[in-house]
Amino acid sequence: MPAKKRRSLKPSQFGLPGSRRYPVDTKARARNAKARAAQQRKAGNLSKSSQSKINAKANKRLRRKG
Repeated sequence: MPAKKRRSLKPSQFGLPGSRRYPVDTKARARNAKARAAQQRKAGNLSKSSQSKINAKANKRLRRKG
């Protein structure tokens, strides 16, 4: 994602809004956020609670129509 586009996203469009990581503004990015969070959790770089937050935000986006 280009930096300009990323900067234009609202904090609520990220799985971790405080650090603006794991964008979930589209269904494709939501799926990717879940996959990357699982990878980082397995590698020991992400806490279980952070992964849960990302998954919840991504699942909310994936259930939305359109």
